[in-house]
Amino acid sequence: MHRRWPTNRRVPRIAVVLAAGLLAAAAGAAQVANGRGTATPKGKPIVIGSTLSLTGSFAATGIIHKVAGDTFVRWINTHGGLLGRPVQWKLYDDESDASKVSALYERLITQDKVDLIMGPYATPNIVAAQSVAQRYGYVLPNHTAVLTYALNYDCQFPTWSTGARPNIQVPQMIFAALKSEKTPPKRIAFVTNTGGSTNFISYGPPNSNEGGAVDLAKKAGFQVVADIKYPPVVSDWGSIAAQVRDAKPDFVWNDGLATDPVGLIQAMAQLNYKAPQMFTLFPASGPLFSLGKNSENVLSLSLFEPVGPALKRLGKNAQAIVARFGAGARAAKISYPVFDSQAAASWTAWETLAAGVTGAKSTDNKKVCSSLKSNPVKTTFVGTLKFNPSANNFPAAHMSVKQIQNGRWAIVWPPARRNKPLVAPG
Repeated sequence: MHRRWPTNRRVPRIAVVLAAGLLAAAAGAAQVANGRGTATPKGKPIVIGSTLSLTGSFAATGIIHKVAGDTFVRWINTHGGLLGRPVQWKLYDDESDASKVSALYERLITQDKVDLIMGPYATPNIVAAQSVAQRYGYVLPNHTAVLTYALNYDCQFPTWSTGARPNIQVPQMIFAALKSEKTPPKRIAFVTNTGGSTNFISYGPPNSNEGGAVDLAKKAGFQVVADIKYPPVVSDWGSIAAQVRDAKPDFVWNDGLATDPVGLIQAMAQLNYKAPQMFTLFPASGPLFSLGKNSENVLSLSLFEPVGPALKRLGKNAQAIVARFGAGARAAKISYPVFDSQAAASWTAWETLAAGVTGAKSTDNKKVCSSLKSNPVKTTFVGTLKFNPSANNFPAAHMSVKQIQNGRWAIVWPPARRNKPLVAPG
């Protein structure tokens, strides 16, 4: 049986982050990121409520979003706050259970009476939170959703920038990278978590002929030698690993999240098998890196990595944010305490909420929603986001392909963004 990655049971079920600070009403998210704002905080705190998966199967990634949120709240409160008022973050643990998310957001809004909310981690939880946000007319910024057809509330604002058609755009980017290799792979084995977002990338939206990565692989000339599906919770990866090995692929495509690739790679290693080349969609970096040489050269998607000249170009304040996140991540004992894609997406969602409030000059959710739909948001790490109402507010794609090289992520595609060349088999 596969050894399950331990969840962080030391994190309290209910966490409340309190911080005091201010921001002049004219200051926006970009000013917060640039470290401006000197007035003294006054007035009643603005309370922002959310849940995160601090325990359970998503905890390895949920803790990253907690540290990113903690860092942002401290940062905004020492560089301005919101509307001249201190900011308070009220956070509940949803235990990686979508069935608990709705009740917790209901509690935040009706009992705790928070001013604003922030989305949870993972698409199933975000979809659950969306129903509550829509019922009460709250804006819902969210940092990790790609399920474009299901997230259709006009005041939800996603910042995981894989585009309006990630089921098409993600495989197009990965296949372009593979075809740049001297000897591109020919035989692909797909291993798909049947949860919402991962299933969507592999097969496209339900009741549609659009398809996803599996169909696009065939159209691109690859031979699909295995198409293996697994439920969101797996206790034994052995049979899945055996099916992959027996299919003899050149390339393994895992549409999984959090510790899914860890389970798959460990099970393959127990069979004395390693995929010639592998991609995984939404991994938790720390557990993946813990596999050492068994995870070397694995590919994934990236919104941002602090590698090469990218961080230097963003300036001193971006560097300071990355450093502060790193300090918080080390204190939280995150095994890969680096400001990578998950942290960048989280920070961007918080910046989006701050931009909406300052643009509206109000915490009134209707006004904040209108501001975000009308005005682009200048973010620190992923550029300017324009929320497209015709695409359920999903902004244009901003993604790269990353690869584990010598125990760290490197950007390897597209050529204009890479800091290291793609390492291919052989």
